[in-house]
Amino acid sequence: MEYRLDIPIYLQIMKEMKMKIVSGKWEAGMHVSSVRDLAADYRVNPNTMQRALAEMEREGLMATDRTVGRLVTQDTGRITQEREQMAERVVQDFLEQMTQMGFSWETIMMWITKHKQEG
Repeated sequence: MEYRLDIPIYLQIMKEMKMKIVSGKWEAGMHVSSVRDLAADYRVNPNTMQRALAEMEREGLMATDRTVGRLVTQDTGRITQEREQMAERVVQDFLEQMTQMGFSWETIMMWITKHKQEG
């Protein structure tokens, strides 16, 4: 993973982990690797990884079980909520950027339709 300098690394890690959860790559209830293993995988300091994981827990996307370690939440409603929030942000950002470039709603819809047909 390549990190941007203008965004805290733990936030970038959280964004990637959230994507893994909402896409189903990391399933509800799945065991997550240890802090040290994840830190090695992401090439970051264990303290940075611990901060990302603690925030994921605070947001309700992960939980710690004293016997098995850290898990992706089993709350599928929370995962769905996060997925919808992420989608909303993507759409808002897209529409804001297209509007700033001077595109009308009709032209934006044309672009969406064009790319949907190509994809």
